[in-house]
Amino acid sequence: MRVLGIETSCDETAVALVETNPFTTDVLAEVVSSQINLHRPFGGVVPEMASREHLKNLPLLVPRVMKEVNLPLEAIDAIAATEGPGLASSLLIGHSYARALAVALSKPIVGINHLEGHLYSPFIANRRAVEFPFVGLIASGGHTLLVHALGWDRYLKLGSTVDDAAGEAFDKVAKLLGLPYPGGPEIEKMARQGNPEAYGLPRAFPEKENLNFSFSGLKTAVRFFYEKSPQLRDDPGWSHDLCASFQKAVVDVLVRKSLQAVESTRVNRLAVSGGVLCNRTLRDELELACYKSKIELIVADPAFCTDNAAMIAGTAAEKLEAGIPAFCGDDIYPNLNLFAPEPNGDFARGMNAAIKIKNRQKKEGAQSFEVGPADEIEVW
Repeated sequence: MRVLGIETSCDETAVALVETNPFTTDVLAEVVSSQINLHRPFGGVVPEMASREHLKNLPLLVPRVMKEVNLPLEAIDAIAATEGPGLASSLLIGHSYARALAVALSKPIVGINHLEGHLYSPFIANRRAVEFPFVGLIASGGHTLLVHALGWDRYLKLGSTVDDAAGEAFDKVAKLLGLPYPGGPEIEKMARQGNPEAYGLPRAFPEKENLNFSFSGLKTAVRFFYEKSPQLRDDPGWSHDLCASFQKAVVDVLVRKSLQAVESTRVNRLAVSGGVLCNRTLRDELELACYKSKIELIVADPAFCTDNAAMIAGTAAEKLEAGIPAFCGDDIYPNLNLFAPEPNGDFARGMNAAIKIKNRQKKEGAQSFEVGPADEIEVW
């Protein structure tokens, strides 16, 4: 089965063609048109400009992908498009184009949740069939999320950010320090020459039972320190140390929470994705921590961590092969929920009952307290 995927949820225009095999789903061709240089002068994504670029690029990228594999459009079996979440104006371009193409070719169309695509991306990047259950970490500019994936369309939220996403915190701190957009790669570059232990920055929610994230306090701590320490700015290594300390704080939280999520679910498989996973330090720390804890880590190559159409097409192909009917709504859903209950409600009711029983057992048991690491300072 060949599926053409279209992804335009933010500022990347991406088109990919995948093909299912007995054991894997292979990427036959993919093209991504980045808009980073276009948005860099503004310090972030400008939605109107992004949608205009999608409108200009999409009719060029689809023929280019088909030309790479030397196949006509009629050779595809289905079309997949991102329904949400994302920027409304950007989603609308790709969604409308995909629906029109499906009508013109008389092919089925599948609407895909962008977050579900990210959960699947480590598997297609490693040419592996998706294996449920697993714990998924998504860390990007718009999302920081821990998910217990039990099957297609069967996801439980273990934790999420209560304020800024991890990638958003990188961008905001970079802007504060006068670094160009996007901030993640720039801070990583500065951090390579810095001392990650130079400054003690806060880590939120250190308690073991809390799998939520918060990076707003960390960002504010960096701002206060920056504003109250003008004397340090004469030191050439000061900004490198601050970037390294900030990066370490983010990495520590992401790694610790991910391992806690695996422990709490008793699932020995962790799949990680999202643009923040392009950070080499984060990848190294996750690999080391999972090796020590004997956890299977599945991480995508950097090209599959950021937004791409292969994850959208691959998710659709796997779901179709699993017997899930093709469906795509008439409209986009900028706030599409990954954790919507199933139509029959049986699964949701069963899981809610199990969670309530587990929580009741915890309350009835004796309380225990753990002492955190001595080097972690105040919690914000």
